Amino acid sequence: MAEKKSSYEQLQEKVLMKKKSAWLSYPYQEIMGFSEGYKQFLAENKTERLCVKFIVNSLEKNGFKDFSRTKSLKPGDKVYWMIKEKCVLAAIIGKRKGRLQIVGSHIDSPRLDLKPNPLYEDSNLALLKTHYYGGVKKYHWVNTPLALYGVVFTKQGKKVELSVGEKAEEPKFIIPDLLPHLAKKQMDKKGNEVVEGEDLNLLIGNIPIKDEKVKENVKLAVMKELNSRYGIIEEDFFSAEVELVPAGMPVDIGLDRSMIGAYGQDDKVCAYASLQALLKVKNPQSTALGMFVDKEEIGSYGDTGASSYMLVNFVGKLNALAGWKEEVFAILEQARSLSADVTGAMDPNFKDVNDPRNVSYLGNGIAVEKYGGGGGKYSTHDSGAEYVSYIRTIMDKNKIPWQTGELGKIDVGGGGTIAMFLSRYGMDCIDAGPCVLGMHSPCEVTSKADIYASYKLYRSFWES
Repeated sequence: MAEKKSSYEQLQEKVLMKKKSAWLSYPYQEIMGFSEGYKQFLAENKTERLCVKFIVNSLEKNGFKDFSRTKSLKPGDKVYWMIKEKCVLAAIIGKRKGRLQIVGSHIDSPRLDLKPNPLYEDSNLALLKTHYYGGVKKYHWVNTPLALYGVVFTKQGKKVELSVGEKAEEPKFIIPDLLPHLAKKQMDKKGNEVVEGEDLNLLIGNIPIKDEKVKENVKLAVMKELNSRYGIIEEDFFSAEVELVPAGMPVDIGLDRSMIGAYGQDDKVCAYASLQALLKVKNPQSTALGMFVDKEEIGSYGDTGASSYMLVNFVGKLNALAGWKEEVFAILEQARSLSADVTGAMDPNFKDVNDPRNVSYLGNGIAVEKYGGGGGKYSTHDSGAEYVSYIRTIMDKNKIPWQTGELGKIDVGGGGTIAMFLSRYGMDCIDAGPCVLGMHSPCEVTSKADIYASYKLYRSFWES
């Protein structure tokens, strides 16, 4: 016979918050199966351009049509808009005219870009000068095998796509670090100075042209190879977007395979989860709108970033084709949105940077944060209590494991998302995504259960 609970035990159950592992909320095979698709996505789509190709292909396979092939829209219709091969917006038209449910994620990640004039020779080596993109610890990128991706437009206007270093048989690239035997002065520097930005120079060749009359014969040998393979001349680097990312495949972490270690999970994890959710949505009440944007890691500025007028333009097209006949900014003001982005997880090796009562933990479900930013809530959107209640109700109704917190202690640091750009229209918005260990490093770590919980929230949000 079970022992009767005391009045205080009953009170405890009634008023105190109860949390359990997200692994206990879903069947094990569902979580693991979803993660396998995600790992393949990460392996094949390390840059924003590759992500766009994957997203557009997935949308078209599931009945979405380009605006160029659409003259009118009715409830249930599916459309997408690709912007400069670096951003995609997609929508399923809902039954309620002019009402939007928006989930926005970003598909760019911290990386190294080539400078406009990158190739030079020094010490019998050909090297490429790079410029880091986004918030990185520069010392992460030395002595790390890298793969090269990008597009180059030749002087004749021909588009050339590059991909070298991902396949097992392909060469890799590397930025050499100083050996510890000679690194006394280096090791006395501050962390952000151990490797300077101008030191991130990539090894690309060592064999010289056999001609003593040529001054830079290793550099020329590299250009000869690039020209013979791709038709590229040195001047073409100016009309190029070439990125360097960690080479290698995503891996399972832990004896129990409960976690994923991979480059680019900020924020491709939310992009993949929200895309899969959108593909499952059928006949929504409000129009389900997915945003997959670029340039978040550098402030969301630019023509393919969330601070541009892409959303205004897209909603304007929906308004006209669906015959809503409403003011575009009035539609945006009434919209509801999720900023689908990751947050930092509690790291047991570096606990002191977090408030343990207000931080997310791997395996406890999707992290929903009403604000981000830093210090006195700068550079963020702070969600209102009414909207937090709305999201909480969706999660509880659909039995989605969730947690909440902040990105670090108040005066330690912080970070922003696209929430501040969505909310400027007056719409409700809140941040929601998995927490991550080692964020912005060449190998970020997520919990498979948190990824699946995120997918569940995005789908439930669109179907609510």
